[in-house]
Amino acid sequence: MNGSIAFILVQDGVTSGAIYALIALAILIVFTITRVILVPQGQFVIYGALTYGMMQTGVMPGTAWLLLICGCLAAILDARHAIVSGHARDLLQIAVARIVFPALVVAVTLWVPADRLGTAGQIALCLATVVPLGPLMYRLVFEQLVDASILTLLIVAVAVDAALTGIALLLFGSEGTRTDPLFDFTFSLGPMQFGAPMLTIVISSFLLMLMLFVFFGRTVFGRALRATAINRLGAQLVGIPVRRAGRLAFLLASLLGTISGILVSSVMTVYFDSGFMIGLKGFVAAIVGGLVSYPIAVLGALTIGLIEAWSAFYASAFKEVFVFSALIPVLILRSFLTRETSEEEVEE
Repeated sequence: MNGSIAFILVQDGVTSGAIYALIALAILIVFTITRVILVPQGQFVIYGALTYGMMQTGVMPGTAWLLLICGCLAAILDARHAIVSGHARDLLQIAVARIVFPALVVAVTLWVPADRLGTAGQIALCLATVVPLGPLMYRLVFEQLVDASILTLLIVAVAVDAALTGIALLLFGSEGTRTDPLFDFTFSLGPMQFGAPMLTIVISSFLLMLMLFVFFGRTVFGRALRATAINRLGAQLVGIPVRRAGRLAFLLASLLGTISGILVSSVMTVYFDSGFMIGLKGFVAAIVGGLVSYPIAVLGALTIGLIEAWSAFYASAFKEVFVFSALIPVLILRSFLTRETSEEEVEE
């Protein structure tokens, strides 16, 4: 071990930790607002990476068809609710949001050659295809269980994750994907060298975190989400639509996951079943933050990334063991510092 190798390991750890931080923040946002432990968060990462990777090869993925199918199912539910509640005038808006937009995405994927879109166009189309799957997932699955227990929501989340893994195999196949870096340069600072993928991931993650800070602190929608996270009943009493807050939370989670997938696909090979493990490491970071603290979750994610990088160097076969073993002292410490609460007390 010398200084150069140590610096490379720190770079790898910080790069992985930045991705895990985004995943952890997404899990925290969704849990505090909807009480759903978003096990499928890693699937947004995988769908974003594989969709973008297929576009780079000139092949349009089937993700757009999945978006159209989910949109049609959500349109049926929304139309039924609008008719029953006497808001039939909303049917046109429902059709545009749930059917027309996904149909336009499908049309673009069918008629526009992927290799002619360029990098910016491919990223934009990837975001337009994958990000809407987040609120659609909430509408089709979790919104129907808004009053269910946390354990029930967790079981459903695990089932959704398994279903998305199978769908990913159907859409993308079993072969892995690795994309070209968004930028190709090397930045030197004395004896230290920083590659473009590492800088892109770290800077992008920092900017996204900064945007989230501004969103939750300065905007009306962000403050509404914060109010819902602090007190769901109180938010309802002052007129904040909790169900719409849940959809917005899932939208933010899918956005963070898709961007993470686009970024991570340039530094690692992504497979259809990689989502669970990536999401689980982000969940470990969220647990370090107690599922409530965003700054501690980010620090936990960076720690997880560093532990993974160093353990991969010394004992690559046991790196996952070291990563998840780091959670044990955190849980023991929290068990002594946190008083016992029932689920009813948590929800109040």
